[in-house]
Amino acid sequence: MKISKIHHVAYRCIDAKQTVEWYQKYLNMDFILAIAEDQVPSTGAPDPYMHVFLDAGQGNVLAFFELPTQAPMGRDENTPKWVQHLALEVGSMDELLAAKERLLADGIEVIGPTNHTIFKSIYFFDPNGHRLELAANTGTPEMMQKLDEVKWDMLNEWAVTRKAPKHAAWMHEQHE
Repeated sequence: MKISKIHHVAYRCIDAKQTVEWYQKYLNMDFILAIAEDQVPSTGAPDPYMHVFLDAGQGNVLAFFELPTQAPMGRDENTPKWVQHLALEVGSMDELLAAKERLLADGIEVIGPTNHTIFKSIYFFDPNGHRLELAANTGTPEMMQKLDEVKWDMLNEWAVTRKAPKHAAWMHEQHE
């Protein structure tokens, strides 16, 4: 077996309607499907929910569950807020910068663009507190080849030392 693609990724939301409208407005995602049940199909547990699906482009689907009878949403407090995020690709730096301006115009705090050498990105939070990243690729085929050649060496070194390997330090030299 080999996975052909991600069918959908699901997160919890505070308000399904607000979430759909926000993703339509700021990320231009189409609302493609809603499913509502009073019982969870996989477990049979009584737990009413609204499950909404958004088109994230090229067959990718982003979904959310609103769970009105559950305790309020939380997050893993032992993980820094910057770690758990959803990174979405845009087609160009112009699109990235236009998205940043649209978010800022409505008072949404945005970090970036941050230069990661092989892509540049901006970071912000949706109304549910999920961290999002929009990324525009800037890497060359040569850069990607260099990274591909050292990926296993880096991972193996990390597994032993738990210290950042320096095989790809060239990615950060221009930013220092």
